[in-house]
Amino acid sequence: MLSTIILSYIVSVTFQACAINVFIPLTAPTNSSSISPSHISFSIEQDRWTDWPGATTKNEFVSNALNNLASLAGEPPRLRIGADSEDRTNFQPGLKLTETVFAPPSAATPYPEAESVVVGEAFYKAAQNLLPGTHVTWGVNFKALNLTAAFLEAGAIADAFTSFPASSGLSLDAIEIGNEADLYTNNGGRPANFTIAQYVTQWTSFASNVSLTVPIGPNTTTKFWGGAFAGSDHSSTGFSPQGLFANGILSSTPGNLINTISQHVYSGSGLGCGSISTCIQDLMSKAFVRGNLSQFIPDVAATQAQGLAYVLGETNSYFDHGTNVVGNVFSGAALWALDYALFASLLGIERLYFHEGVGYKYNFIQPVTLNLSIVDGTPLAEPLLPHIQPAYYGAIVTAEAIGKTGRVSELSINSDVVSGYAFYTNEGQLSKAVFVNSEGFFSNSGANRTSVHLDINFASTGQSPSHMSVKRLEIGHADDTDGLTWGGQTYETPNAQVSGTLSVITSDVGEGLDIPATQAVLLTFST
Repeated sequence: MLSTIILSYIVSVTFQACAINVFIPLTAPTNSSSISPSHISFSIEQDRWTDWPGATTKNEFVSNALNNLASLAGEPPRLRIGADSEDRTNFQPGLKLTETVFAPPSAATPYPEAESVVVGEAFYKAAQNLLPGTHVTWGVNFKALNLTAAFLEAGAIADAFTSFPASSGLSLDAIEIGNEADLYTNNGGRPANFTIAQYVTQWTSFASNVSLTVPIGPNTTTKFWGGAFAGSDHSSTGFSPQGLFANGILSSTPGNLINTISQHVYSGSGLGCGSISTCIQDLMSKAFVRGNLSQFIPDVAATQAQGLAYVLGETNSYFDHGTNVVGNVFSGAALWALDYALFASLLGIERLYFHEGVGYKYNFIQPVTLNLSIVDGTPLAEPLLPHIQPAYYGAIVTAEAIGKTGRVSELSINSDVVSGYAFYTNEGQLSKAVFVNSEGFFSNSGANRTSVHLDINFASTGQSPSHMSVKRLEIGHADDTDGLTWGGQTYETPNAQVSGTLSVITSDVGEGLDIPATQAVLLTFST
């Protein structure tokens, strides 16, 4: 997906040679944030979305991969179905098979998005194969500026969800009208002088028509998402939440039915960042994660001031499906995803939808068998079966940390490479902590692996935990493409189900712990 490059930056890494004192509050600080069990969710490219649930029968691999997260966190990841191909989709009643037109694969883009997608009822009804209780947001075509097309799509989406039995728990949370409309002037979707005011007028017209065929109203569970912009200029006159509000979108009848503002953001292009090790280190560095996300603080504040939720409705590492340099194929992406997701929650970002497509380099999950290399588009000697990629482990660690907790707080750590987060129960009691050492350890480094020692202290009165279980995300090298383990176990299996002997060490809190470079740990406290 095309999006904007976020900030120029220089990453400076300080290697720690001595112990670091970490102070963890026993009760949730006032600046802690609530965190949803589905904090890590997924955005699915619409053209081949049925490959994920299965077009007719359930895709067991994907179902298992998503169920792993649901079992740990307490609810399934939510799905947003749309992206670029959302604005290339049209509905044809009675069509049995989806008709798609793809550009030829290339070395840079082995699995391009469809240039045209024509779908029938079955395309939307494939959602019946999702995990029970899954919440879905679905996008309709806005770029074509065809009211009838959007109306027909929305009606088919609504009909599909109405047909599902109540026992499925499947929920159509929202309709999204158009993808990255702020880029329409670059891709022929609107004239060069297209403004946020014109956008609001057109969006209101489309939303009014959509709400005639989808049960969207003050007393319904289905609402609208607003925004879905590729970037934000944070002003009241540009494409931003502030621009939407200043131009009266919430004053309109359909605008009053918006409950979420969606922003898209990637971590840059990955072009020109240098060697593989430099690009990976840049991506997962503590400073870059914080700089990339903190620019949206004004947008989050403006959105929350209107009583609305703010989400990253489409996000991932380097845009254009990931790059040949990094993508999410390398193990360092697991630490990036973990730190990125947890830090986002502290800024008031309610949920992150990591973008996925078939064969995209930055995928957490590859849902179907691939016959072309995702790196350069060349034919594979043997087909590559469905599999998870390293970033998936970041989602697993996040889900387990969130499970049975309700709040999260960042820990103040005097280190350029170590990040830390404390997790609290809904009653505000300390439960767990996560630490990430983002210093890159690479296969060609020729150096010994460094390690940081943390001395754990508790920063408030009350009974302090005396014991902690230590579970490690162990990574060979930041530039490895596989071989990660979580607590000694692997998810790199033919069916995405966890395998191997669980390894969790219980120790005294007073002993502290060591975290090698390119590793993360989860601590669970007990008295």
